[in-house]
Amino acid sequence: MNVVLSRKGFDSAAGGAPSPIIDGKPTSIPIPALDRSDTTYDDLGLGKLVQQLTRGKLTGASLCHCDPMFEKGRCAFGQTGASQTHLANNGVGIGDVFLFYGLFSDVDGGDRHHRIFGYLKIEEILKPGSKPTKARQPKGFPVRHPHTIGVWNDNNSIYVGPGKVASQDRPNLRLSIPGGPVSHWRIPTWLRDTGLSYHHNPKRWLSNGVLHTTSPGQEFVADISGNAAAAKWLERVIGLIGK
Repeated sequence: MNVVLSRKGFDSAAGGAPSPIIDGKPTSIPIPALDRSDTTYDDLGLGKLVQQLTRGKLTGASLCHCDPMFEKGRCAFGQTGASQTHLANNGVGIGDVFLFYGLFSDVDGGDRHHRIFGYLKIEEILKPGSKPTKARQPKGFPVRHPHTIGVWNDNNSIYVGPGKVASQDRPNLRLSIPGGPVSHWRIPTWLRDTGLSYHHNPKRWLSNGVLHTTSPGQEFVADISGNAAAAKWLERVIGLIGK
């Protein structure tokens, strides 16, 4: 079984600011899009917030890449190109779990850190291909998925299954160590044993259970097959997100 730590949402490069934590709730802001989208920030009820965060560089009328997409306890997430090849090469498939994380801060931009904000249990993998049509839209999602619009790589894929976003900024969903660089994560002890893709250099595994993550990062895969501690950790994390 694989767990994938998948980075999504606003950051200093895409959007120009962290996603905010508002009244204790992490609000992941989809990255802006120039094409391959027909969804605006206003469509998602995020127009005023995005305009405030970007100081007017983006508005409610700006297109966004709404992915991962959550609706009524379900999630649809698209991937393509080199990142999709990485997932395939690591055997990511039915029954595996994506844990989505991103860069967050308080509403004033302070305490920037990475945290997990959502999950997807893979139940189905769609293959819309390089020139998808509206007919390849995942069922049950009212907003058109961006990976069904425009031209993509041949390996363009959409993962679908149960999924939710966190309703609270629970401390156990925080990855970055308090007061440290956002790239320094406090990790569970089992992760060093299982390993994590893109982190094969031993120098990245610091003392005291801290991992210096590679940047910018996209999809980090850990094979937790047969690891009881990892399975218990994953169950706890999904439970925290679902509360």
